[in-house]
Amino acid sequence: MKICFVGLDNLPVLAPEFGGQCNGGEQVQQTLLAKAFARKRHDVSMVVYDYGQADLATWDGITTYKTHRENDGIPVFRFIHPRWTTLWAALRRTNADIYYTSCAGMHLGLLAMFCKRYGKEFVFRVAHDFDCDPKNLLIQYWRDKKLYEYGLRRVNGILVQSVQQQRAMLKNYGLKSEIAEMLVDTPKQEVSRDADVLWVNNLRQFKRPDLFLSLAKKLPHIKFHMVGGPLPGFRELFEAVRSEASQIPNLTFYGSVPYHDMDEKYASASVFVNTSDSEGFPNSYLQAWIRGTPVVAFFDPDKVIQKNGIGYAVSTLDEMADAVSKLVEDKNQWNVVSRRSQAYMSDVHAENRIIRPYLDMFERLT
Repeated sequence: MKICFVGLDNLPVLAPEFGGQCNGGEQVQQTLLAKAFARKRHDVSMVVYDYGQADLATWDGITTYKTHRENDGIPVFRFIHPRWTTLWAALRRTNADIYYTSCAGMHLGLLAMFCKRYGKEFVFRVAHDFDCDPKNLLIQYWRDKKLYEYGLRRVNGILVQSVQQQRAMLKNYGLKSEIAEMLVDTPKQEVSRDADVLWVNNLRQFKRPDLFLSLAKKLPHIKFHMVGGPLPGFRELFEAVRSEASQIPNLTFYGSVPYHDMDEKYASASVFVNTSDSEGFPNSYLQAWIRGTPVVAFFDPDKVIQKNGIGYAVSTLDEMADAVSKLVEDKNQWNVVSRRSQAYMSDVHAENRIIRPYLDMFERLT
């Protein structure tokens, strides 16, 4: 089967030499899925931005087709040229049986038009709860929202991360979907857990980095570590967070860290904290749990934290502070939750089990 993953900003995750960029969880997920299918001896390609790499360059059995540079194009008409034309040109050259993409955006509409024109099948995977809610889409322009909704109503298959997303997609768009869970990289090293608490996110307001700063101030005897790079349009927020973080003695702020350098950060943490108001299913949770690191968070997709006892789902900053203190200071409690976390990952997130829903849908469509 020829499968093309359409993720324009995936290359920094796929190729370490281009890793000096901000990476989100969905870039990680697309890349891990592509590698898994390549290991199963499928013909796997990926359509990505032009980062200066050679066209048709291959990593881990995945052939990449480049489009344009990320910021190319006239602002008002940037979806027409070169973004539209170079995307279609790359898609045609892949000549795949199935096209797979994720994250709400204008690209879904462009992909839908391509697949209709050339008789191809395509699959969309929801990356955030807001992808299922037209009132809360994380898309700036009206035009791009309409392109997204155009593509969503023409996609051949929709995958979601949780029951919550499945219900929202049906309620808000009248569209059926299937649940598909997520892969995670195997830890590469064991290091001492000398970083009590870790926070990892690209800096956007709904990630609530301000709450993590407040948490560090509440617990001055605990060491906090914060990883987060600036995204377009959020430079002012990044600078404000970096400035305030520099004034907190027990907090180390790293800024942006390439995906390939994150293994040590996750491995050295005793507790992973997420302060986001909303999410999809955070890839960072999986990276913590596979290393036996409990998660303390406001966001608990399908109540997986609560049901499995692999951390604490909390509602207030005071509750979060209490949970973090308990795990950092009570070694017996930490050991219990850590063992549960690793057992959960062993049982639920084995590669063959995770890719089965994706493969089933791809095979049905072809």
